[in-house]
Amino acid sequence: MAKRIAILGSTGSIGRSTLDVAAHLGSEYHVCGLSAKTSWESLGEQIRQWKPETAAIADPDAGQKLRGQVNGRTELFTGESSLSEMVRHSDCDVVVAAVVGAAGLPATLAAVDTGKTIALANKEALVVAGSLIVPRLAETGATLLPIDSEHSAIFQSIRSGRSAEVHRIYLTASGGPFRTWSGEQIAEATVEDALRHPTWNMGPKVTIDSATLMNKALEVIEATWLFGVDADCIEVLIHPESIIHSMVEFCDGSVIAQLGTPDMRTPIQYALTYPERHPGR
Repeated sequence: MAKRIAILGSTGSIGRSTLDVAAHLGSEYHVCGLSAKTSWESLGEQIRQWKPETAAIADPDAGQKLRGQVNGRTELFTGESSLSEMVRHSDCDVVVAAVVGAAGLPATLAAVDTGKTIALANKEALVVAGSLIVPRLAETGATLLPIDSEHSAIFQSIRSGRSAEVHRIYLTASGGPFRTWSGEQIAEATVEDALRHPTWNMGPKVTIDSATLMNKALEVIEATWLFGVDADCIEVLIHPESIIHSMVEFCDGSVIAQLGTPDMRTPIQYALTYPERHPGR
């Protein structure tokens, strides 16, 4: 049977990349749920193309506009709790959590509570509620798979040993667009400058956070919850080429790294097909 995928935030950067991956993987993967916050026109186009059984849109006004364009085969949830409702009613195997910011937390918790596999791109969920999410994983049998390129790299590398054998995690960072700028230049920087990331094509919030390196601070917190390590065991390394996505050093001195081109579709596909690997694009 096809693996069934619901995407929280399907109109955003990660959501669109996930749909690219699903199209590439073919009939063995079925998109059964799509959702957005306000982008009803984009969501409507996705619904017409993918014909999911469920869809959700958080903004009530946008929901009214979308409802007239959804056929009877797609059950539409609208309103503030619509994404959580879709997760609880959707017969899906994998929930791709790609909603930006803490707004994605309720639907992520709903996926945990229903014992689903969560492909997590929404790092803020663990940053603000890791102490809630991680214990509930064991209680419900849910599985958490990271989509962030760095955390996917750590997840893949750490499988070369046991957790007790991990000595240090090296979390890479591109350095963002201002890495070589002087203080005087940064003082004159514009929003457009901050959004001009040198290697990654990401949504605006993550791109701005990357320019300030705030994103890396959030990723350190995320890694502590994902891999059960103290922040003191995590070192951030600037790597502008974004080819080494992260590394794990084990107690015997061995260092295992995951490398690849800077394309979010690679860690997304790994999370969707895990524990198997399929040919890439």
